[in-house]
Amino acid sequence: MLLRQTADILPSEITPPEIYRERRRFMQGLGVLAAGAALGAAPDAGAGVKLAGVRAGAYTLDEDKTPYKDVTTYNNFYEFGTGKGDPAKNAGSLKTRPWTVAIEGEVGNPGMYDIDTLLKLAPLEERVYRMRCVEGWSMVIPWVGFPLSELIRRAAPTGNAKYVEFVTLNDPKQMPGQRSRVLDWPYVEGLRLDEAMHPLTLLAVGLYGEVLPNQNGAPIRLVVPWKYGFKSAKSIVKIRFVEKPPLTAWMHAAPREYGFYSNVNPEVDHPRWSQAKERRIGEFRKRDTLMFNGYGAQVAQLYRGMDLKKFF
Repeated sequence: MLLRQTADILPSEITPPEIYRERRRFMQGLGVLAAGAALGAAPDAGAGVKLAGVRAGAYTLDEDKTPYKDVTTYNNFYEFGTGKGDPAKNAGSLKTRPWTVAIEGEVGNPGMYDIDTLLKLAPLEERVYRMRCVEGWSMVIPWVGFPLSELIRRAAPTGNAKYVEFVTLNDPKQMPGQRSRVLDWPYVEGLRLDEAMHPLTLLAVGLYGEVLPNQNGAPIRLVVPWKYGFKSAKSIVKIRFVEKPPLTAWMHAAPREYGFYSNVNPEVDHPRWSQAKERRIGEFRKRDTLMFNGYGAQVAQLYRGMDLKKFF
């Protein structure tokens, strides 16, 4: 039998494994960020560090939340490996302090934001969102963060800014998965400016009231609940305002399979599997996939008149 190394696997050859539930707790040291406090270290992802001053957000769901243990041990974060349990096992190498986010491109106020400064831009709030993975599994997660629009307003985009590009950390020493050629690093994602400004679009710094674990995208990540999960870039170091749609990591890797918009749409299948059904982590039954992941009332107007099969 021919055995292939991870570095030899092409993106188009990656087939989603059967959903399993990893029960091993992450026991390595984690870099953690507390709002307004110095970075500490948590010996276990379950121990966590509470975020102070978190208020209830306007967006919530009357659905069971996915248990913290599953949210933090079943992840896609290829910077730490392609297996669902790899991020929890390998992300202890990520140092989340010091951390800065550069604001660049077509803006009146470019600059570099320290993570503590970012946390003071707006009150932190908890929002419970459905999250849908392109592979067919989903979760309900109580994120903690603030609207991306708060940062965008301060950046003051110019009239040339039509899109927002998100660039994540590129450091193979800290992110061992980047030593493979699964993707062309750094990971890049993008939104149209009106999508980025939408009230649902969140910059998250925590979940379940605690500091965001490394394996979930610490110290700061994007959350766009009506799009497939890979649109929600993790461990962001740069936000660029640009005139044309950025070439995202998955569009570059497999353009036939991944479009720029990547809205959750049960009527547009992935070339290798159907998107009509999904399985919520913790459940055995499959449920119908909802258009825009159930957020159609909030976001459908963004795509009025567009052919969503063409602009997938």
